[in-house]
Amino acid sequence: MATKEQLLDGLRKAFQGTSDIPQDKMLFTYNGVIYPSATCNIPTFKTIETFEAREDDIMLVAYPKCGSNWSMKLLHDMVHAIYNIGPSSVIPLIEFGLPDKFEKLKEEPSPRVLETHLHYDNIPKPFFEKNVKMLVVFRNPKDTAASMFHFYKNNPLIPSYNSWDEFFPDFMAGKVVWGSYFDHAVAWNKHLNEKVLLMTFENMKEDLEGSVKKISEFFRISLTEEQVKLIAETGTFKSMKENSNETHGDFAKVLFRKGEIGDWKNHFTKAQSEEMDAKFEECLAETKLGNMLKYDVYCKW
Repeated sequence: MATKEQLLDGLRKAFQGTSDIPQDKMLFTYNGVIYPSATCNIPTFKTIETFEAREDDIMLVAYPKCGSNWSMKLLHDMVHAIYNIGPSSVIPLIEFGLPDKFEKLKEEPSPRVLETHLHYDNIPKPFFEKNVKMLVVFRNPKDTAASMFHFYKNNPLIPSYNSWDEFFPDFMAGKVVWGSYFDHAVAWNKHLNEKVLLMTFENMKEDLEGSVKKISEFFRISLTEEQVKLIAETGTFKSMKENSNETHGDFAKVLFRKGEIGDWKNHFTKAQSEEMDAKFEECLAETKLGNMLKYDVYCKW
């Protein structure tokens, strides 16, 4: 089990190591998808193809900037409350780090809480062969795009954009880290089953306590009403951000910004909004995820 200091040290090393990476080498493409060189590498991608999954693994899948750090905090608190198991000895995103991390993961006690931003098609097959339950989290695409823009802007691990207008077409074309939001969403809409719990950032903001209860029941983590309430109270985005310097060190300013719904209105032009509306209509309208995102409520002026 990792100490907080060990995890922070790992984040610091990734953060500080960027000074040695030229701008044109900060990103690389693997199987048609862009990834950051500071945290991902091809040997690790090849190794995760044979990842040794366990049936009782707890897996979080989320497109970047859709609430993954928030969701991971909730999952860790649930597991700790019942099993007294702390965070992993390595950063739990399976695509992060060097291949030797998987030897360390073999030593982790069950249930392991793991995470990925990978597209459905790139998630290691053993997770599906073992019928691992997965919490899949999405956020409305306009706020996701706005948050991703600031992620690029504030993140020394990846090259920045000069402006929102420069960033927007790349986001729409999937030319950003971890690929197209809409490709991820369409793929998951095709593969929803009893082993997948689909949640949205907006659902969690509306009713965090209810969301904690729903997630814990899905993973069969038997929390008391008092535990559910406490996890929700300490697991708000506001609470996480206030403690982020202690929990995430220098990387806090990259991961925790506003955590709000509707910030996209501070970025989108009318034409960009209409372009996103058309893309949503093409890809997600009248689907389960599309309905859950409440697009007409959160993404219209």
